[in-house]
Amino acid sequence: MTPGPLGKDLLGLEPLSGDQIRLILDTAEPFKEISERAIKKVPTLRGATIVNLFFEPSTRTRVSFEFAEKRLSADPVNVAASSSSVTKGETLVDTARNLEAMRIDMVVMRHGASGAAQFLAERIESNVINAGDGTHEHPTQGLLDLLTLRDRFTTLEGLKVCLCGDVLHSRVARSNIWGLTKMGAQVAVCGPRSLLPNAIDEMGVTIFDHIEDAIGWADALNVLRLQLERMTAGYIPSLREYNRVFGVTRERLDRAGRDVLILHPGPMNRGVEIDSDVADGPFSVILDQVTNGVAIRMAVLYLLSGGRPELAEAAKGGGAGGAR
Repeated sequence: MTPGPLGKDLLGLEPLSGDQIRLILDTAEPFKEISERAIKKVPTLRGATIVNLFFEPSTRTRVSFEFAEKRLSADPVNVAASSSSVTKGETLVDTARNLEAMRIDMVVMRHGASGAAQFLAERIESNVINAGDGTHEHPTQGLLDLLTLRDRFTTLEGLKVCLCGDVLHSRVARSNIWGLTKMGAQVAVCGPRSLLPNAIDEMGVTIFDHIEDAIGWADALNVLRLQLERMTAGYIPSLREYNRVFGVTRERLDRAGRDVLILHPGPMNRGVEIDSDVADGPFSVILDQVTNGVAIRMAVLYLLSGGRPELAEAAKGGGAGGAR
């Protein structure tokens, strides 16, 4: 199989160029319409077998990938770590090689260890898509965030976006930072210093210590979940105190005196990092993110399979059979 314009794998946004990121966003546009049809399917990846290999719990990402695969007429196979031979001591590589021996085409993998996706990609011939690895990257989430922002602002060039909250443990934050900066946006972070990475200064972002300053600066806030399951020490005094100091509330947004777009990668801790009246408010695009996630993942699957970008419009209409 000839590698597509993204190469063999999608492991993160850091290695991609701005043109490659733009290509994915542009390719996702014609795929959006498929989800609005009565029959939500095109034959683009008919005959392809894609394994969704999830070693961590997931709802949105796993279901979104499965929708994308089925809408492109691929055959998805879902494998959860709890029901795999990993629980019997089988290694990640042995699991993947056994699956590959069944003649699969792609692996979509989520894993708790940073670098696991690259480790796997270097050892199997099938395409590997990183669906989140440890605290490293979550590239398709970053891409759907970029697409959602571009939908609302037309361009990402010069856009001011602040990532608020638990940046330290967030793979979404890292993919957003790499993706947004490559597309010409201005990126900031805001949160307790205990929840910011030590090397955050080296990533070319502005740092805000007060959420009010971040809201006053930003065109859009991407509010990150407090990842309590990854916290083994006292990073914050309490959830109530975090909400009091750093919570994105209606009152704080009203004081800014202008409209600020609200994103959240989910799942949300309502009343902690974000209040319900903000999450469900008129400037929230959280559900748009979910919708765009399917289109982005369709675009990534299509491009990695060797699909030609200029045929994406034809693929939408069922006239292109993809590369398989």
